[in-house]
Amino acid sequence: MTEQVLNIEALSVGFGRNNDIEQVTHQVSLSINKGETLALVGESGSGKSVTANSVLKLLPKGSSHYLEGKITFDGIDILSCSERQLRGIRGGRIGMIFQEPMVSLNPLHKIGKQLVETLAIHRGMRQKKAEQLAISWLEKVGIRYPEVKINAYPHELSGGERQRVMIAMALINEPELLIADEPTTALDVSVQAQILDLLKDLQREFGMAMLFITHDLSIVRRIADRVAVMQDGRLVEVGECHSLFANPTHPYTQLLINSDPRGEPVACEANPHPILSAEQLRVWFPITGGIFKRVVSHIKAVTDMGFTLNRGESIGLVGESGSGKSTTGMAILKLVHSEGSIRYEEQELQGLDRQAMLPFRSKMQVVFQDPFSALNPRMSVAQVIGEGLRVHQELSEQEMESMIVEVMKEVDLDPESRHRYPNEFSGGQRQRIAIARALILKPEFILLDEPTSSLDRTVQAQVLDLLKSLQRKYGLSYLFISHDLNVVKSLCHYTIVMKQGEIVEQGRTVRLFSQPTHPYTQELVSLSSF
Repeated sequence: MTEQVLNIEALSVGFGRNNDIEQVTHQVSLSINKGETLALVGESGSGKSVTANSVLKLLPKGSSHYLEGKITFDGIDILSCSERQLRGIRGGRIGMIFQEPMVSLNPLHKIGKQLVETLAIHRGMRQKKAEQLAISWLEKVGIRYPEVKINAYPHELSGGERQRVMIAMALINEPELLIADEPTTALDVSVQAQILDLLKDLQREFGMAMLFITHDLSIVRRIADRVAVMQDGRLVEVGECHSLFANPTHPYTQLLINSDPRGEPVACEANPHPILSAEQLRVWFPITGGIFKRVVSHIKAVTDMGFTLNRGESIGLVGESGSGKSTTGMAILKLVHSEGSIRYEEQELQGLDRQAMLPFRSKMQVVFQDPFSALNPRMSVAQVIGEGLRVHQELSEQEMESMIVEVMKEVDLDPESRHRYPNEFSGGQRQRIAIARALILKPEFILLDEPTSSLDRTVQAQVLDLLKSLQRKYGLSYLFISHDLNVVKSLCHYTIVMKQGEIVEQGRTVRLFSQPTHPYTQELVSLSSF
């Protein structure tokens, strides 16, 4: 007889205060057996994360309400547990990988301290032994230089590295159940494959069960035994993985399966005009040691990067997490120190001070990977979008309001919602807010750092269509950083492949995808077509 680890019966959850409660999930019933992987899929705002967070009662106290239903873990009634009982279960018997690691990791503590802390709490492990185990787990999840990175703060790591720290933290205590909320969102396909293989190996070793939340259906095909599909807070279809993909019965499941990125990049001008170029670009971070903190070595984040971006063109920058993609982008925007040449419309940017760079700031904008971290939670959407206008232009409040309303319409956001705050929006809507903030200054170049990685397929398709229509309308140039080769193929004319801070291959996207020459590019292409 199969042993059941988790059982959710008719769970309904609502948010609000007093009598004004909005129900967000409706009688959700799921069960997971020992050693089984259940994938929970659905678009942003469908109730996936609410359901997952309910298992450990992690929803905000005061505003969240468990309206009906029951959650049982190994015979324990979770909803009636005391806080003390839950502390023993959280992180020990049930591990959780959160969707947004920058929000989940403590910014004031080094990652080593955070890993050691969970070992001390749940296993009573001493400092030295805990540090050794923490380093071995960082290596296990594919972090380069684990002995160095264990002493880094979360903001010093790339998005993918932070995600892998969260994975190590969730697995380090060998839990009976792992709740993984978009655990491979920021990872390139090669590391994604390694992490999925690691999770499957750990399942076999410990008989661990998994509730795996994702919007990436290619991952679901690889890892899930069964699939549950959610829409608008309700389960619409549950079935064995292979049969559900072969014969989906619900229209929404059919829509999800048919929402992979498609289409061609926007047509370019016949006579291209260069807008941005980099030559021999280098970003090396010094490692100091000894009493006098002398430089003993360097972390070579980017070495000898070079490219030319034309007006109205998109260049894709792909490679594993920590390969230097985002660092390249930050160097181009002069947000990190670099050596080499950066030219914008024939103007050399290296050597320009803050004042001299100001005219270029409005022309060069950025949309970050994690919209939740990039948007100030204390500012309304109108304040977030209009922030750049206050710096770069002298406008009346009325003129500013008019421009904010106009740009919100442009990115398909309801202008009436401009006085609400970022936490009141779904992931896809927050990314549209971030695009609106960049767009309002009428830039010529936008750096897009994984702008669709945290979005489900249906919303991802909408955001890609939006980016293409804006590029077509305004002749925008994009440097598009991504680990999803199907998205790059849909948007980018030219692609650069990076590994360990260096270019390993580059060329026109169609050629590079159809005839990759470097073994690493061949691996990426084969994994993306899984």
